[in-house]
Amino acid sequence: MELKDLIKNSLSSEQDDPKDRLRIIQELVPGKQITLAHVIASPDPILYNKLGLNPELDFTGSAIGILTVSPAETAIIAADLATKSASVDLSFVDRFSGTLIITGMISDVESALRVITDYCRNKLGFTVCEISKT
Repeated sequence: MELKDLIKNSLSSEQDDPKDRLRIIQELVPGKQITLAHVIASPDPILYNKLGLNPELDFTGSAIGILTVSPAETAIIAADLATKSASVDLSFVDRFSGTLIITGMISDVESALRVITDYCRNKLGFTVCEISKT
């Protein structure tokens, strides 16, 4: 029996034979970590459009900062730190996936990511990756 058939059968309330039922257990055990901290310096303007970011920006000296954190709610703290520590725009924050995207001048985006990674490492005890840049 294929997996899709097992799933279909196990969802059916008419199924009486327990051996034909599929049981799926999902568990999320988030670590305290920053797995991605990246600066895209001087991105092509099309990247702003594809990400749904403000295409009206002056792209000279601009950057996009991307951060992925776990537990995901830490993205809220990271967003607060970024906007308070540097002149960056908060472009996207997702408290469910732990994704943060900021935009601004290259130096400001780098500075904001440095503040976030330092805070998470030193105050929250996170495992933190290096900040990468392209």
